Amino acid sequence: MKARREEILRKQRERAANATKKEAKFRCPIVCILGHVDTGKTLILDKLRRTNVQAGEAGGITQQIGATYFPKDYIDGHIEKTNGRIDIDLKLPGFLVIDTPGHESFTNLRSRGSSLCDIAVLVVDLMHGLEQQTLESIELLRQKKCPFIIALNKCDRIYEWKSVEYRNIQDSLESQSVHSKKEFETRLSKTIVAFAEQGFNAALYWNNNDLEDYVSFVPTSAITGEGLPDLMTYLSKMCQVRIPKQLCERDEFECTVLEVKVIEGLGTTIDVILVNGLLKVGDTIVLQGFNGPIVTQIRALLTPHPMKEMRVKAEYQHHQKIKGAMGIKISAPGLENSIAGSELLKATNEQEINAAKAEIAENMIDILDKYVDKNQNGVCVQASTLGSLEALLEFLLSMKIPVCSISIGPVHKKDVMKATKVLAVDVAKQKKEFATILAFDVRVTPEAQQFADHEGIKIFTAKIIYHLFDEFTAYLK
Repeated sequence: MKARREEILRKQRERAANATKKEAKFRCPIVCILGHVDTGKTLILDKLRRTNVQAGEAGGITQQIGATYFPKDYIDGHIEKTNGRIDIDLKLPGFLVIDTPGHESFTNLRSRGSSLCDIAVLVVDLMHGLEQQTLESIELLRQKKCPFIIALNKCDRIYEWKSVEYRNIQDSLESQSVHSKKEFETRLSKTIVAFAEQGFNAALYWNNNDLEDYVSFVPTSAITGEGLPDLMTYLSKMCQVRIPKQLCERDEFECTVLEVKVIEGLGTTIDVILVNGLLKVGDTIVLQGFNGPIVTQIRALLTPHPMKEMRVKAEYQHHQKIKGAMGIKISAPGLENSIAGSELLKATNEQEINAAKAEIAENMIDILDKYVDKNQNGVCVQASTLGSLEALLEFLLSMKIPVCSISIGPVHKKDVMKATKVLAVDVAKQKKEFATILAFDVRVTPEAQQFADHEGIKIFTAKIIYHLFDEFTAYLK
């Protein structure tokens, strides 16, 4: 009853905040990059940022959610490169872009990213058309009724394509030979048909006069940067034309936990997306944990520098307060059991803390009950982030392999001791092949490895998640 009353009060606050929207002031739109593995999602962002994040990913595959802030003056530079082909008076303060994994193992992270976004960029390989995770991403966007544009990537792969770095795509197309133009049109026609089969009308952005009923293609090259000025400019136009009310600043607090990470020198931190509202150092926050709601105080608010990726370890900017929309790393005590994907609430007194705890308890999804075997029989799983841990757990669940314990961070001797419990299970139920640790993208301490070798515990390690799947599956066979 009390929780219901608090929910009514929360909705009343929301309505009041909506009524006082600042029409003249926009927040940053949250843009989600989706698509099949290896279509060039991270490479497009690297070319925009002039960074090399993709090269640092194991196997060149994104395995965590990332976020990058692009400021207004940077977008202005791209608008100039379109030579006035897109009519826009930029009012946005910038973009917050979320990069999601494309590999099938990371369905959870794609879903988490897409649930946050105001608008999406669906990256499609011009040479391959619609692939498995492309279709999955389309379905996510359809379910969430999220507007999106299509980056038709890898146009530089067209035979005898003549490239000029960061050129707008219309100028690039006009300068190509007749047979290059013809190949582009053939591949474009096939992609239009493929989208029609999925129930979408599609057209090149400069031919699209109906933004409600047609999705727009922006041809791009993540290698040469061609079409990227068009992409940034057209994204800006779409935001200001399609979703202006959604992007008006509100005072109502809205924040989601993207990832949980152990950072050297900071301990367990959470990466969050602050959509609306204000966060300050010292604020009391309430979020979902494995063992119930977590109540803690913010010790530090950190962001990467503009145009830098949040998931890449670097120097962070320290802030006393931050306004949404922004990707933020929060350092606070007691975050070890935080659950990624959960809502983060803010409280100023005991009454608000209790209301937030009640709200979170109602929405609690007990991951331990879902994944961990109560009889302490099964494999031990460790990963660098909660998102990749969830991907591993989903894989083991699909294989009907029980899990004894889960953890985030390096493998220590105490973690190996948990794995030895499998060997102590009743002989009739014993499965010695489960006396293993699956360690994804984490360090194994020398002491832990030595103890594991002595006790006969096998530790599987990998930096690419499906390599870990393959090694463990082969071991079981």
